[in-house]
Amino acid sequence: MFNLESLLRENIKRLVPYSSARDEFKGEASVFLDANENSFGSPLPVNYNRYPDPMQWPLKYKLADIKGVPPQNIFIGNGSDEAIDVLFRAFCNPGGIDNVVLCPPTYGMYEVSAHINDVIIRKVSLTPDFQLDIEGLQQAVDENTKLIFICSPNNPTGNSIHRSDIELLLNNFDGIVVVDEAYINFSRQKSFIQELTEYPNLVVLQTLSKAWGLAGLRVGMAFAGEEIINVFNKVKPPYNIGQATQELALQALDNVARVNEWIREIVIERDLLSAGLEQLPMVLKVYPSDANFVLAQTTDAKGIYHFLTQRGIVVRDRSKVELCMGCLRITVGTPAENLQLLETLKSYNPKTETPVSA
Repeated sequence: MFNLESLLRENIKRLVPYSSARDEFKGEASVFLDANENSFGSPLPVNYNRYPDPMQWPLKYKLADIKGVPPQNIFIGNGSDEAIDVLFRAFCNPGGIDNVVLCPPTYGMYEVSAHINDVIIRKVSLTPDFQLDIEGLQQAVDENTKLIFICSPNNPTGNSIHRSDIELLLNNFDGIVVVDEAYINFSRQKSFIQELTEYPNLVVLQTLSKAWGLAGLRVGMAFAGEEIINVFNKVKPPYNIGQATQELALQALDNVARVNEWIREIVIERDLLSAGLEQLPMVLKVYPSDANFVLAQTTDAKGIYHFLTQRGIVVRDRSKVELCMGCLRITVGTPAENLQLLETLKSYNPKTETPVSA
C-alpha cells in the first residue's frame, strides 16, 4: 500500500523550508522594505526589481482551467528537469541505499539526475516494439525502489506506452510512478492527469516547451496529489520561476486556439514527413510516432547526419542509444523545412560521401 511518509527521506521529513519575504507577507502594500530589493527599480523598460510570486498562483490557476485539475495539484518548475531533480532529492537516499527503475531507450535526464544524486539505477529495457517489459520490471523492483520513470510518448522512440501497462504498475507498485508526458499533446492517448485522485502514487510531468513553443522560457509542470505537491514546494528553491517567465507564460496560455491549430498542423506534417522518409533508399524503417518527431532507422546514421549538417540541416543521431541502432531522430519542422530535408536527402549518395569515423 502506498504510504508517502515511508518513501520520504528522513531529512526531508524534518526539513523546515525556507520562508521568503513573499511567503510571509501576502496582500497589497505601497511600500515594500522587507526583501532587500532595489527600491529604485530596474535598468529595463519594465521593472523587475521585486521578487516574483514564489508559488506562481496566477499561472497555476490558468493551468488549472486548461488542464482540468485543481491548482493545488500543480507544481511549476524550471523545466521538467527541476521536477525530476526534486523527486530524487525528496525521495531517494543517496549512497547505495535507494534505487530507481528506468526503461531505456528513454529521456536521458532521468539517468543524469540519478547519478548527480548518487542513486542506484536499475534498467529494464523496453521490448523490441518499445513497450514495457512488465515481467522485467516486477523482477527489478524491491523494497528500496522509490521511483519508476515512464516516458509516454517516449523519447526518442516516439510511441505511446500501453495505458494498461502503466495502470498495472500504478496498482501494484508501492513507490511513485512518474509518467513523463512532455509530448502528450501530439498523442492519440489521453493524459494521465485526470487519474490523480485514483492513484496517490502518480506523478505526471508535462511542459510548455513542446506544443506551446516556449522552450526558451523553461516552464515544466508536475501534477500529483496534494501530499506530493506539498513535498515539491517544501524542497524547491523559494523563487524558482522568474517574474518575466511567469508573465510571458500567462500571456501564452491565452492562446489555446492557436496552439491547438499548431498541434493539428504538426500531426499532419509528421505523417507527411514519415511517408516521405519511407520512400528514400537510405531509410530502412520509420517508427510510428505520437510525438512531434519521428525515429528513422537508416543505412548509415552517422554518415547521413554528417551529410545533413554540412548542408545546414541538423537532426539528432541516436544510433548509439539502446535499441536505436542506425537511427536518426528528426523533429517535425514547418512544411518548407520538411521539404528541404527530404529534397536534400534525395541527393545523398553514400558512394560519393567521405566515410565518417566512429
